[in-house]
Amino acid sequence: MKISIVTVVFNNEATISTAIDSVLSQTYKDIEYIVIDGKSTDGTLQIITKYSSFIAKIISEPDAGIYDAMNKGIELATGEVIGILNSDDVYADENVLSDVMKEFHEQSVDMVYGDLVYVKNNDLNQIVRVWKSENYYDNFFEDGHVPPHPSLFIRKKVYDQVGRFNQTMRLAADYEFMLRLFKLHTFKSKYINRLFVKMRLGGATNGSLKNIINGNREILSAWQINKLKAPLLLMPKRIYKRLTQFIK
Repeated sequence: MKISIVTVVFNNEATISTAIDSVLSQTYKDIEYIVIDGKSTDGTLQIITKYSSFIAKIISEPDAGIYDAMNKGIELATGEVIGILNSDDVYADENVLSDVMKEFHEQSVDMVYGDLVYVKNNDLNQIVRVWKSENYYDNFFEDGHVPPHPSLFIRKKVYDQVGRFNQTMRLAADYEFMLRLFKLHTFKSKYINRLFVKMRLGGATNGSLKNIINGNREILSAWQINKLKAPLLLMPKRIYKRLTQFIK
C-alpha cells in the first residue's frame, strides 16, 4: 500500500534537507514523496533538486500560501494514504511510517494520528513542549483537544469526501479541516500512543501576539462556518491544555 507524503516549503533553506532526509530514511519504502515549493528565492530549490532522484514530484511555482500549497500536494498524491510533513519538521525515527501503515494494513481505519513534540530550532533533541494526544471521543474538540496535524495520516478517499483546506483561513485552516473531518463525518480513527513528529519552535500561527489572536479568531470562525456551536469554555480549555504541554 502506497503512502504519499507532502512537504510544502517557501524560503527555508535552513531546514528543508532535514525534513527530506527524515522521509527518505523511513524503513517503509512504498512512499510517494511530493515537495511543493512556493517559488523560493533563496537556496531552497537548489537543495531540493539535489534529492530529485528520490522525490516523486517536485513543483516550484507561486502559491497563495501554505494551505494552497498543501491542497496542490493532496491533488497530486496517488497514494492510498496521505501525510503532510512541514519543512521545519522531522519524523521522530525511521519506523514512524512503518508503524502508521501497519494500522492501515491491519485495521479498517480511515485516519491514524499520534503525538508530537516541539523542539528548539537548533537542537532536534531539546524538547520544549510535549503534545500528547488521546483517542477521539464525542466531546474531543469541545474539551480543547485537536490532533497534532503533522501527525495525522488520512486515506485519500477521505479527502475526496471531506474536501481540502479552506484557503480563506490564513492561520487555522488545519484546525477547521480537522474539525470538519471529525465532527461532521463518521470516519474511523486510530490514535497511536507514540511520538510521530518533532516540530521546531516557530511557525506563523505562534509567531506573534497578533497571529495568536487572529488564529484564535479563525478557530471560533471554524465552528461557525461548519454550523457548530463552540462551547463557552473552549478557549480557556485550549489555553490550559497548551500550558500543560510545556516541560518545566
